[in-house]
Amino acid sequence: MTPAEPDGAGPRLLAVSDLHVSFKANREIVAALRPDSPGDWLLVAGDVGEKAEDIEWVLRTLRGRFSTVVWVPGNHELWALSTDPVGLRGDARYRYLVSVCHRLGVLTPEDPYPLWPGEGPKTAIVPLLTLYDYSVRPPGVARADVIQWAAEAGIVATDERRLDPAPYADIVEWCQARIAVSERRLAEIPADTRTVLINHYPLRPQDVILPRKPRYAPWSGTRATADWHRRFRARAVVYGHLHVRTSRFADGVHFQEVSLGYPRHWDQTRGAESYLRRIL
Repeated sequence: MTPAEPDGAGPRLLAVSDLHVSFKANREIVAALRPDSPGDWLLVAGDVGEKAEDIEWVLRTLRGRFSTVVWVPGNHELWALSTDPVGLRGDARYRYLVSVCHRLGVLTPEDPYPLWPGEGPKTAIVPLLTLYDYSVRPPGVARADVIQWAAEAGIVATDERRLDPAPYADIVEWCQARIAVSERRLAEIPADTRTVLINHYPLRPQDVILPRKPRYAPWSGTRATADWHRRFRARAVVYGHLHVRTSRFADGVHFQEVSLGYPRHWDQTRGAESYLRRIL
């Protein structure tokens, strides 16, 4: 991870994901995060927590420190936990969290895409919610066999118990609906405008790199978004979910996994700002 460094050239677009503030160390690093410039923007690419009150605390804290905060949900925000007083499931829970963001002044996938005020070509900042459809799996594994195939390697996805897709029949149908909405809105972006695409899940299957648990891939996105960086003129693609921080270029586009992860996934002796990745 290369720390974000101030250069005095105007606002910076920074990103982080997978803050998981149910862990004490993670909550403390969020409390310590400070921008180097009051004009900096922050992209939060999902999985800040599971309980609505924790999610609100994180977004309120960050909104008070950055000029603009943009949030996309991860799977953890969408979990339906019996310990969460909000008590909503599926799309209703997502819409509730969007309303919390609107109250705090945080941008979401439901809002008009803002234009980046910094240097460079005209660029829309595009938060997305696409979910997953189990299509990121080996060719020889049938959709009906995914859960058993993963279990053979000791992978049991918590989403199967906690992520309720209501009112959709299943997560695949919800994913398809979100892809349709997102494609329609992306197609409306003027042709002279570049984009920064922000999603919790990788947009390309080849970016689903999970050295510790490779059979978790089916819960890590969809093949339907694999060409979005080309179709929608991306300058950069930002994602999390994997807890494997990476930076790579493909087709002239910078792809960055920006997760903090669970306490075992990051160095607690480093400063909080070193876990903010600079995007623009």
